[in-house]
Amino acid sequence: MSNNIELNEMGLCQMLRAIEEGVCTTEALINACFERIEAREPEVGAWQVKRSRDEYLAYYQANKAFFDASLLKGLPLGVKDIIDTEEMPTEMGSPIHTGRQPVEDATCVALIRAAGGIVLGKTVTTEFAYFKPGKTKNPADLTRTPGGSSSGSAAAIADGMVPMALGSQTAASVIRPAAYCGAIGYVGSRGEFSLRGGQPLAQSLDSLGLFARNVEDIQLLRAVLLRQPASTKTSELVAPKCVLVCHGDLVGLTSAAMENATQRAVDMLKSQGVKVIVLEAGDRIKDMVDHHINIMAWEVCRNLAIESFQKNQLSDPLATLMEQGLNMDRSTYVASLDATQACRDWLWSYAPEADVILAPAAPDIAPLGHSATGAPHMSRPWQAMGLPVINVPGMKDMSGVPLGLQLIGKVREDDDLLRHAGWFKELLN
Repeated sequence: MSNNIELNEMGLCQMLRAIEEGVCTTEALINACFERIEAREPEVGAWQVKRSRDEYLAYYQANKAFFDASLLKGLPLGVKDIIDTEEMPTEMGSPIHTGRQPVEDATCVALIRAAGGIVLGKTVTTEFAYFKPGKTKNPADLTRTPGGSSSGSAAAIADGMVPMALGSQTAASVIRPAAYCGAIGYVGSRGEFSLRGGQPLAQSLDSLGLFARNVEDIQLLRAVLLRQPASTKTSELVAPKCVLVCHGDLVGLTSAAMENATQRAVDMLKSQGVKVIVLEAGDRIKDMVDHHINIMAWEVCRNLAIESFQKNQLSDPLATLMEQGLNMDRSTYVASLDATQACRDWLWSYAPEADVILAPAAPDIAPLGHSATGAPHMSRPWQAMGLPVINVPGMKDMSGVPLGLQLIGKVREDDDLLRHAGWFKELLN
């Protein structure tokens, strides 16, 4: 391809435009993705189960007329292994559900398949989308964690294995792995997308997540999932007029490298004439971390009630979280729900002119090792408040490892957030 971009490295919309313009065929793009998987999967470990190249191409050829006429042209999709797929097991990263075979697709999978996407495979998840890691390594540096819980989806996108992938977020399960691996990761406003067919963890916090290489790809998939008109044309980029900056110390521990990355982004925004307001919140945002944990603990032990009866097959962190929820007074849970709503109202009244919030997407670069997935506190406040969030890659530390920055939007203003994020990504790059 031109501009030194390999076929498998193209974004979803770039691929679709290339097919429409006759630059390459769908088969060539499928083969390029499989070549990357075959070369890198033994090291990266993004996939729990997947189709072989021959199986995929046979399925594509048998339904070629449909795919040629479809929006997504038969291009491959990765699906986090807590999301049901009729054709493949959904085991949720737990021995409790080994071999579990759903009878139908989750709604998100069904809608993407109806638009012409093909499920290449199920991507690795942590146990029940919580803390216990799977086999995946960070493609940016194999000695580091990819983050979690949507580990495999983030790694598959960042490594050029597929152009689109589904994940989920209850705490930091999309934004953190996207930040660590260097991918676009988006979580919509709470309730924006159907969660039918996804393993519930905490109903007041759970959200569907989307991974891709470009913001325009997220916009396309969002339109598919909302059953709105979708287009592969280059999307409009809109500079925000005003950005509210939440420095990492308002949330929790943050490295000097991450703070430097945030400040560099602030300086770049100012150089483009964007007004910047620095958030001064005392402990308000930091308190949201604790409220998020309360809500999650209360709801997890009730959503996973059946699994809790098999405690010997649960990891220690998950069992501990369940115990915390069982020992909690319901009044504490309700107070935390109320506090998140109050904080959301206060946040946007602090700077009504702000279009988006800029904040670190993780405390630092991905930690070394694979026994844990990194700290989630940088996402907990925004997830507790139900706000739309997108990780925008582009910053790196001195050794070239990704440092993620997130933009947070106003609830139900996801489209505006994505238009600003597309502009911000171009600025960072």
